[in-house]
Parts: sequence; C-alpha cells; structure tokens
Amino acid sequence: MSFFVIVLAAAAVFAFASWPAVRAHMQAVAILKVLGGQPVPALLAPVMAAPLTTEDLTFSVPADGGSTQSVRAREYLPSGNANAPALIVLHGVHHLGIDEPRLEAFATSIANCGVRVLTPELPDIKDYHVDAGSVRTIGESAKWFAARTGAPVGVVGLSFSGGLALVAASEPAYRDAFRFVLAVGAQDSMGRVAEYYRTGVDPRPNGSVEELKPHQYGPLVLEYEYVEDFVPPADVAAIRTVLRAHLYEDKAAERTTMAALTPAQQAEAKELMDTKSGKTQALLAASNERHAAELAALSPHGRLETLNVPVYLLHGEADNIIPSAETLWMETELPRSTLKAALVSPVISHIDFESSQPTALDQWRLVHFFAQVMEAAERPVDPYRSAP
Repeated sequence: MSFFVIVLAAAAVFAFASWPAVRAHMQAVAILKVLGGQPVPALLAPVMAAPLTTEDLTFSVPADGGSTQSVRAREYLPSGNANAPALIVLHGVHHLGIDEPRLEAFATSIANCGVRVLTPELPDIKDYHVDAGSVRTIGESAKWFAARTGAPVGVVGLSFSGGLALVAASEPAYRDAFRFVLAVGAQDSMGRVAEYYRTGVDPRPNGSVEELKPHQYGPLVLEYEYVEDFVPPADVAAIRTVLRAHLYEDKAAERTTMAALTPAQQAEAKELMDTKSGKTQALLAASNERHAAELAALSPHGRLETLNVPVYLLHGEADNIIPSAETLWMETELPRSTLKAALVSPVISHIDFESSQPTALDQWRLVHFFAQVMEAAERPVDPYRSAP
C-alpha cells in the first residue's frame, strides 16, 4: 500500500479533527515521499507549496578561551513569512555536511511546508569526529537562531548529531533555546555503541539483546577519531589520511594515499580496515576503555531523567550503525512528560529508507509519528520574554 493511500486513510481518521492535524499528516506523507525519492502526488502539493529563498551565511558563536567560532550555515526561509516557526536540522557524520543532497531535500521539503529551517555545519561531525566541540556548536547555534527568530527553536538531529543535540539541550546554558528535539537514529550511550562495534551485540532495557552485524563504518569512525591508539606515533598522520579518504569514499585519494605509505604502514592500514581482525578488535577494546570518560560526555545517558525539553525519538529497526536498542534505552530514561513520541520503524534503516516492502500499518505509524513532529514544529509559540 502506497503512502498516497495512507494519506487518504489519514484524512478519514481526522475528518472530525482540526485542519492542522490533517494538514500535518498530509505534509508528513509529502516529505516522506521526497525523502524516498518519489514524486509528491498532486493532491498533496498544496500543503508544501510555500515558495522559499535560501541564503548561505555565517555567524559567530563563543568558543573556548574567550575566542569566537564562525559557523557556516544555510537558511531556508518561506517567502513572505519572516515570522515562520523555526527549526534547526543537523546533518549526520558525512563529509558533505550541509551540502549533502538528502539533507538539502529534507530541509527544502520542510521549508516548503512553511517552516523556517536552518542547517548549521558541524565541522567536526563533517570530518567524522564525534566530540564535545559539536555539542557546543549545536547549543550555540540553537541560541543564535532562537535570538534571530525571537522564540525557542525545534532541533532535528540525524545520527550521532541527534544524541549530541540531546546532550546540548540538557545543559543549562542552552536548554531555553530548544523548543523540542527530534533525534533520528541517535545514540544513548556512546560507550555501549562502541562496544557494539566490536561485538555485534547491544543489550536492550528488558534484558534481551539485539544482535546485528555492525556496519564497517562504525568502528572505522572510532579508529579515525583515536588513530593514535592504533598505530605508532610516527605513523599517525599518514594512516589518518588514508582512513579519511576511505571514510569519504574517495577511491582515487585512497589509492594515492595508500601508495604513499611505507610497506609497514600499508600493513597497518589494511589491518585497521579489517575491523574484525583479532588485533584490531583488541585495539578497539583498549581504546574504548581508555576513552570511556570522553564517550560518556557524548552520551545522553545519565542526562535524560531531568531533561525538560520535549523529545521525539525515531529509529530504524535494522540500523547497524547505531542500533535501535539505543532509542529503547532513551525511551525508558526520559520522563513521561518529556517524551512525546517514540518509534522504531522497519520502514527506515539508519537515516535511509529500507528497500524491503513495509506493511501499510508500518507506513502509517511512520506518517503519524512525523505528523506529530510537524504539528510541534508549526505550532505557534510565545516569544521570548528575554533573548537566550
């Protein structure tokens, strides 16, 4: 059953409800169509027909030591509606950052629904580093956009950025700038995810375990982050260059940088790319233990019990980069008053659509979930009594 059929069901279900709820469900179908690479049915076109302008900009935020940091961003503004409700969309770990085509399509489709969207670039995340610097950039970006628009802003975080957005929202310096957080395919405990990359096992809150072969991308990100744990000091720079090319999926650069290595360095690089080798597994275990405190600082776990920002959680059932058990953990940790909706869906994998054929009910659940997010994003808010 297609999304188009589902929207007709949505319209029937909400026939006696308010128009905003019906519209939100229609918008959800249209946006999901765009993300799935499918045409938007003509019946749904009017609900995402707002013309928009885009602007590339930079803004300055505080950094360590009293200095400032310039943040590159792109704003998608519905034309003629400077007071449109505001939403930040954070890219995941990808070298294209805010220029990644799927992110651009997502931001554009939401803005076409009448929401003002900002996509700030996270330089560390863009370069496959999941670290505390991105928490600060996310929090400061939310403060900047909230001040610019005059009200708290919704924040959508994809992949590791979703977990980091929850960490930022839990910090007193930033939480007033957050209207809500949608975390898609996010981590609860970075330490637990790091162990999953070694073992293929992620425990669930109910005592069972999720067993799923991890994507090679996961352990490679850890190797790239802490490459000094895996090779001698003299080899760090050269091996990091090869790993970067490999993660960026730049085959030509990978061949060139690999050819420039000494035979011993080539052997080290090949060993690290074989993430299941006994030596690499042992090095990963030691690295995870060595950086346990750092991994904890990048984890919503331990912070969610007191979080007072509304939260929406979405995860792909077969996600083998950040397993869906992570969302189940967050679901148990968040207060009932804070957790607005949570869904583990077979329709998506990590942040992509699955190729399998989901049931009509699976599709409806995803549409309904995203409609709730659109309602939250479009709902009028009171302006700040004072700027954040």
